[in-house]
Amino acid sequence: MSKEEKLAIAAATDGACSGNPGPGGWGALIRFQDGSEIEFGGNSPETTNNRMELQAALFILEKLKNIKFAPSLTIKTDSKYLIDGMEKWMPNWKKKGWKTASGKPVLNQDLWKALDHPELPKIKLQYVKGHSGEKDNDRVDAIAVAFSKGRKIQLKDFANN
Repeated sequence: MSKEEKLAIAAATDGACSGNPGPGGWGALIRFQDGSEIEFGGNSPETTNNRMELQAALFILEKLKNIKFAPSLTIKTDSKYLIDGMEKWMPNWKKKGWKTASGKPVLNQDLWKALDHPELPKIKLQYVKGHSGEKDNDRVDAIAVAFSKGRKIQLKDFANN
C-alpha cells in the first residue's frame, strides 16, 4: 500500500520548552489503519511551550491536507491552551480584531491565524492528560523534548515501520 492510499486514523501533537522561554521542540505523529506511523519533530532556539504546542498542531494539520483520513480522526493533545484557543476563544478574538477580553493583543497571533486558515482540515482535538502513560502522548512528548534539547531521536517513517 502506498502512502497515498493509507488511511490516517489517529494523530497526536506535543510541545516542549527547556526554560519558558528557551529552546523549544515539538513532536507529532500520524497513525494509519494498517498500523504504520509517521513521526515528525522540529525546534526553535528561543520560544515558549505554548508556541511549540501550536506549531505541532499547525504542522500536523498541514500534513493532513494531503493525506486521506478517517472522518473519526482526532488529534490527541495535552494542551488545554490549544484546545480552548481553537474551540472557545478564537471566535471572540476574531470579532475583537485579535484582541483578548481585556483588550490586549492575542499572544502567538501569527500561529493562531495560521491555524484558522480555511484550507486546513477541521479536525476535532481530544484532550489527554500529559505524562499519564497514554502511548501517543508519551511518544510525541519524547520527540518534543529531544528536539528542545538538541538530542537525536529516531523518527518513524514509511521506510522503518
